Amino acid sequence: MTQTNDIPRGILIVDLGTQYAQLIARRVREARVWCEIAPPHLAMERAEAMNLCGVILSGGPASVYGDDAPDIPEEILALGVPVLGICYGMQWMCQHLGGQVDAADAREFGRASIQVQKAAGVLDSIDGSTVVWMSHGDSVAKVPEGFETYASTESCPFAVVGDESRGFFGLQFHPEVTHSVRGREIIENFLSRVCEAPADWRPGSIVEREIEKVHTLVGETGEIVLGLSGGVDSSVAAVILQKAVGERLHCVFVDNGLLRHGERQAVEDLFGGHFHMDLTVVDAREEFLGALAGISDPEQKRKVIGKVFVDVFRREATRFSNAKFLGQGTLYPDVIESIPAHGGATHVIKSHHNVGGLPEDLDMELVEPLRELFKDEVREIGRHLGLASAVVDRQPFPGPGLAVRILGDITEAKCDLLRRADHIITSEIEKSGEDKDLWQYFGVLLPTKSVGVMGDQRTYENTCCLRVVSSEDAMTADWAYLPHELLQTISSRIINEVRGINRVVLDISSKPPATIEWE
Repeated sequence: MTQTNDIPRGILIVDLGTQYAQLIARRVREARVWCEIAPPHLAMERAEAMNLCGVILSGGPASVYGDDAPDIPEEILALGVPVLGICYGMQWMCQHLGGQVDAADAREFGRASIQVQKAAGVLDSIDGSTVVWMSHGDSVAKVPEGFETYASTESCPFAVVGDESRGFFGLQFHPEVTHSVRGREIIENFLSRVCEAPADWRPGSIVEREIEKVHTLVGETGEIVLGLSGGVDSSVAAVILQKAVGERLHCVFVDNGLLRHGERQAVEDLFGGHFHMDLTVVDAREEFLGALAGISDPEQKRKVIGKVFVDVFRREATRFSNAKFLGQGTLYPDVIESIPAHGGATHVIKSHHNVGGLPEDLDMELVEPLRELFKDEVREIGRHLGLASAVVDRQPFPGPGLAVRILGDITEAKCDLLRRADHIITSEIEKSGEDKDLWQYFGVLLPTKSVGVMGDQRTYENTCCLRVVSSEDAMTADWAYLPHELLQTISSRIINEVRGINRVVLDISSKPPATIEWE
């Protein structure tokens, strides 16, 4: 296998259809080890291109003996690097090395306690028992030659198996989820002790690599038009792109009528004034709201917004002689939720306007320097680049803006209503200091009116829902309960100050099963 020494040594994660592939990647990167994800049909191609030091085979919904089993190249086991199989990945590895996989006598879903028999390899320094997260209907009935048992449960004799001489290990549980108490330690053992992977991932190295990639793609004369929203993603992307191409970066901020309070002025002041970027502000409120008129389906909203955004960028690009590139602040969670990750078999959750909404005949090549990064990584890179905390730590705002926080059809009046309520929510939470431990906090305008009483008079007005969540990466999230006094202040101010809303409710749903945004 040919390895390239000018890229980080890293781990290849083969996505076998699990929703957890991105969590595996997060755990690897949290250990400061670079990694990439590929579907089975691209696994060998990516392995040959990487400076590879190990492979992780993810879980998946299929059975290794089923007709829908992923077609994994067996050569993946002959690369000369350690391999960690998780759940389905373990079963596939054992079967292809001469073991046997059958339907389990007792399926395991949820928490289970494993008993460690050999505290070595991936279980180094882990002895006794520990709680893990199981999710399997099949199990290994016979391990391949050379493998031995490292841990088991009452109903699963081969919970952890391995062949230490080859660096092959299998886990019947999911170490990447937080429910597996020592899961991160198990993954770190595989990375550091089995693969001897260097923990050398740093924001600086990512920035340099992305700058070089952008420069190579765009060349010496190409120009980039970047859709700048002012959020952390597009802001970090803008700085990276500016470092790559300088004045050939043209930022376009589109006022689509779906923005938060004060958004437009803040972007003009920061990027046009402070960063001195070539910034064009386009007032496209009528265009967006006109295109959205009468549309209430969430997916259709996202598609329409994506199309109008691209139309605006195309028009703006005509002002530049060689603007054949469209820059975006797309993140990895956007890609995962919009389309099968890297061509893998995961399910579509929802389309993001900058992923699923782009037309097939787009005549501009995409430049997305953050496409394989998670939000916390982007924030770390932003700090490395010297961006202010006000930008780096700003709560995420969806590309489609208020359109996905207004259930039902979109009108200018509804946008104004929600904008005022949302400003009260954000300003009160930030004034209280509660925002430090929160991922997002915002209002949602519900298509529900209810009876109220104000000044001894009957009202029949709208409902605003308060959505407050804590999260590390937006892939999973827990609802957060604010202090009673703060909730009371927010509710009172919205009802008293925003004419048209007479009821405020609280969303106490986690992700999953809900998503953070309502649409």
